[in-house]
Amino acid sequence: MNNQEHLFRTKIEVPKWEKPMSVSDHVVFLGSCFAQYMGERFQSFDLHALCNPLGVLYNPESIRLQVQAALHLEQLNIPLFRFQDEWRCWWAGTQICGSSEQECRDVVEGALQMLRLSILSADYLFITLGTNVCYQLKANGLVVANCHKAPSKLFSGEWLSLPDCVKSLMALVDDVHEQNPNLKIVFTISPFRYAKYGYHGNQLAKSTLMLAVEEVRKTYPALVFYFPAYEIMMDELRDYRFYTEDMLHPSAVAIDYIWECLVKTAMNDTMQAYLQEYAPIRSGLLHAPNNPDSASYKMFRDSLDEKAKTLKKKYNC
Repeated sequence: MNNQEHLFRTKIEVPKWEKPMSVSDHVVFLGSCFAQYMGERFQSFDLHALCNPLGVLYNPESIRLQVQAALHLEQLNIPLFRFQDEWRCWWAGTQICGSSEQECRDVVEGALQMLRLSILSADYLFITLGTNVCYQLKANGLVVANCHKAPSKLFSGEWLSLPDCVKSLMALVDDVHEQNPNLKIVFTISPFRYAKYGYHGNQLAKSTLMLAVEEVRKTYPALVFYFPAYEIMMDELRDYRFYTEDMLHPSAVAIDYIWECLVKTAMNDTMQAYLQEYAPIRSGLLHAPNNPDSASYKMFRDSLDEKAKTLKKKYNC
């Protein structure tokens, strides 16, 4: 037997980015639950990040439509509807609502404007694709971002073909690149398994998304990149201990591991040093106090805020 270490697992080698991210970069996250996990992790380190301002998105066409709406809001009619005494939007998730049509419109327009400004100033756009399944309103064919628990008879389900996915992603890349030529786009495939479509269907969906992303990446090699979150989960963490109780979602341990892979491969040394120094502050801010109104906790938070300000000044971010 040789002296080589036996890992008893497949190690996914992720090449270090030639031009890694810096602590001052602005990042936008759009897509499925995994985009939400990573975006919220960026925000928890007080980095410049916007994450799914209108809720999670799952398929390429829904993401394209939301980006198009943000970049060309003045040219589009926002698809609002009333359901169970609330006004909602077919482009948004269930948390976006209003007691009146105007209130809902204001919320949606505000979120889209935020997304537009963030894309225009961003250095990176992370897009996590979950599935190629989309739902359309039977009445007009509109692809919805969320069904809002409305009656299923209102929708028809469609499996986007590989050409459909490529077309949606190409249009998205062209649109954002025209508005922000310096923006780099990083695609990931969500490691969450969509059991509702069957496990074979889930694999077909992930395979279609991977092929579509690869087609786009080959077309724009200097603009579009891929981070193998799905491969890390499926191959390197191939064990049910890395899933939550439903055996479908990645566990906190798995998310932490994939995060560390992203840190090591996509961030420069200065940014990694910042994250390491900010980690104790982050832990303190995430701590749930017994009495949040107490004087001692207020002093504790003030101390953390001061440390965070000092650290951000040190790293010029």
